[in-house]
Amino acid sequence: MSLPDQMRVVEISEPGGPDVLKPVSRPVPTPGPGEILIRIEAAGVNRPDALQRAGSYAPPPDASDLPGLEAAGTVAALGEGVTDWALGDLVCALLPGGGYAEYATTPAAHALPVPKNYSMVQAAALCETFFTVWSNVFQRGGLREGETFLVHGGSSGIGTTAIQLAAARGARVFTTAGSEEKCAVCRDLGAELAINYRETDFVEAVKAATGKKGVNLILDMVGGDYIRRNVRALAQDGRLVMIAFLSGPKAEVNFAQVMVKRLTLTGSTLRPQSVATKAGIAADLRREVWPLLEDGRIAPVMDQTFALEQAAEAHARMESSVHIGKIVLTVA
Repeated sequence: MSLPDQMRVVEISEPGGPDVLKPVSRPVPTPGPGEILIRIEAAGVNRPDALQRAGSYAPPPDASDLPGLEAAGTVAALGEGVTDWALGDLVCALLPGGGYAEYATTPAAHALPVPKNYSMVQAAALCETFFTVWSNVFQRGGLREGETFLVHGGSSGIGTTAIQLAAARGARVFTTAGSEEKCAVCRDLGAELAINYRETDFVEAVKAATGKKGVNLILDMVGGDYIRRNVRALAQDGRLVMIAFLSGPKAEVNFAQVMVKRLTLTGSTLRPQSVATKAGIAADLRREVWPLLEDGRIAPVMDQTFALEQAAEAHARMESSVHIGKIVLTVA
């Protein structure tokens, strides 16, 4: 496959707001051992991209400084030792960075086949959220069939994914969202209860829905005062998994409640984890989740697409929180 020397990218010119995202030209990267080069057709936009742009989430030392943690496209080159993919294969992949570009490299084991009948835009919306939800809700959080599950931010990319996967695997799903429109979307996706957090105390709502027991598992990306309230909302032996802190990482918590209810408080970030760990998540997804995507039982919720050069507009929309589901950049 013939490759150009240069490619279009969007880089972070300096830490700041969306306007620091600038289109420039850079050399096409070369895949290292165990890696593939993807000719990108579409790339997902995620909260970590905005944090990196603002200067508060540095990429790993060996990763591209370009934002973009997921993409879909065609395998354009193979690194030494790669045998699972062939040139021309259609893939979607978790990236260590570099997705806001025409080409990006990633470990071959972090790529998955584009699901049958999916567009590249849909496929680009899968990996960051599905890797995050699978590893935190099912691996770390241990959600089981019949348990009760609360996910905050139900209309976000993470939220819409978590609602569908948890419901498909037999959990009772509750969620919070900031408007009746967003709550309605969450209910359509499988949430038994969608709580407008601007009008209703989610702790009281989930207590009422569970006969005052509380929920077995909470996935939280809000932090701040929600941490204390999450502890109150959990059932005996409940688990709280934290993946982001939109309202800050600090809170005052009564740990007597943690002890008395035998709670587990944990959390994780995806990007710094090892290549092998993320390869294991990819293998789980291919076995457990890709069949659900291909038979239509679950699907990414799509918000809006922007051209690569409109990355600043895409970030502004994401940070306004008006979006429902995933925002994607079209590249090819």
